[in-house]
Amino acid sequence: MNKKLLCAALLGGLSLANHAMAQEFDDRWYLTGSAGFNLQDDDRTTRNAPFVGLGLGKFISPNWSLDGELNYQNPNFDDNQDLNWSQYGISLDLRRHFISEGRGWNPYILAGLGYQRSEEEYDAFPSPNSPGEREDGNFAAKIGVGLQTTFDKRIGVRAEVAYRADFDDQSHAAPDESWFGDVLASVGVVIPLGPKAVVAPPPPPPVGPTCADLDDDGDGVNNCDDRCPDSQAGQTIGPDGCPVPVSIDLKGVNFDFDKSTLRPDAVAILSEATEILKRYPDLRVEVAGHTDSVGTDAYNQGLSERRAKAVYDYLTSNGVDASRLVGPNGYGESRPIDTNETAEGRARNRRTELNVQN
Repeated sequence: MNKKLLCAALLGGLSLANHAMAQEFDDRWYLTGSAGFNLQDDDRTTRNAPFVGLGLGKFISPNWSLDGELNYQNPNFDDNQDLNWSQYGISLDLRRHFISEGRGWNPYILAGLGYQRSEEEYDAFPSPNSPGEREDGNFAAKIGVGLQTTFDKRIGVRAEVAYRADFDDQSHAAPDESWFGDVLASVGVVIPLGPKAVVAPPPPPPVGPTCADLDDDGDGVNNCDDRCPDSQAGQTIGPDGCPVPVSIDLKGVNFDFDKSTLRPDAVAILSEATEILKRYPDLRVEVAGHTDSVGTDAYNQGLSERRAKAVYDYLTSNGVDASRLVGPNGYGESRPIDTNETAEGRARNRRTELNVQN
């Protein structure tokens, strides 16, 4: 009995293993199967023998599991192997697992309560009914330590050493004993039932409107891209949200020397300019006339005004509201765009322009 008490003390010391981090909680039911060796209490007068176990269990929290297990062993007596002694039982075992993330093998301690039924033959000579037979069931308790792998590879492996106290006080082989202590060393498998539950990630929090969805100044350019967030209604806006000058090209609306009448080629260009103004109904433009440097300043001033008036009249007569036009204004020879030293340069200076005002 002293040997068994020493084993119990050893197991109690091992149960003080350090606590570790818990892994993800896998609460599937699992089957267990084990095989091992039963070191019988010397007082039983039986031989050590193999045993098998079969159980069902599950984790009830990230670190605790609960198993129900059946066991069977059939050792023989040391002095008479013709006499049978066998035992089977059931236990409910609670295990505390010390699981660390990323570690393949994790230690545990266990404590269990159960029922063990013994079938014992004994020599009843000279009775004609020899050998006699005793069948008796008793309360049992168990403590132990072990190692177990995780379920990452579908099947776990378990290695365990336990001490079981069997409170059998009716033994014929050891009538003076009220209980026996056996050491159980085993290895086994742990087989989860069903696929592992997949935890869906929580839905992302609702996202409010971003700058890409907002256009505070209503210019058609979102706040992310708008470099001029205070643009005004009626302005022509570029892709960066800033006002851009709209150029209405009147190149070709030139006049013959000393003339203010529109030439046929100028009419075609003004027709296109009229369509542009209709496409931008908020656009306001100045109608400006210019001359070359031939003639007096006063004469050229009047001539530039007549040229501007010719373009102004064309626009208003073709559907452009006069409220959108500034002028007509004449600038004489004061704003040349080319040299007045050549015929070509002077021809370019005899022109009319539409200057955007917003």
